[in-house]
Amino acid sequence: MSTINVPEREQVAPANQAIFDSLQKALGFVPNLYATFAHSDTALATYLALQNAKSSLSGREREVINLVVSQVNHCRYCLAAHTALGKMHGFTDEQIIQIRRADIDFDPKLAALAAFVKQVAVARGHDSEAARTAFFAAGYSKANLIDTLMVVGDKIISNYLHSVTDIPVDFPAAIDIDD
Repeated sequence: MSTINVPEREQVAPANQAIFDSLQKALGFVPNLYATFAHSDTALATYLALQNAKSSLSGREREVINLVVSQVNHCRYCLAAHTALGKMHGFTDEQIIQIRRADIDFDPKLAALAAFVKQVAVARGHDSEAARTAFFAAGYSKANLIDTLMVVGDKIISNYLHSVTDIPVDFPAAIDIDD
């Protein structure tokens, strides 16, 4: 059981209250994970800046990374949230399962991305020459490599926050799969 609560708007710093208001307006609610970042006066804004930073990767590619890393880390919260976001980016339920397993048959470029990301996440920041070679052979650039690692790091932060706090998941649950 978590010893960390999901703070309400009136329990956070004024700067975070303004972010809550923006999230409420944009999303219709403040996701519990974002609210939990607001226990810190600075973490929520810092995390959102990282998450929303410009990238050489498409939204679909970023969702592949988010889903693969969240699967490796068994993060129920992020799997639920990014399953919903993945569907918004046009992925089907079957494709999302393939992405989570890093075993994609519907797009060779995304398959190389998913395999590289899984290798990096499983090996805690280390890749294999084969995964990196396949990543570049699929058409990804050095800039894409750096941006991929930025998204991996972003997702590890939120996966770990949920793992440590175990705050309630406020998205429809993602189905359980074997790795």
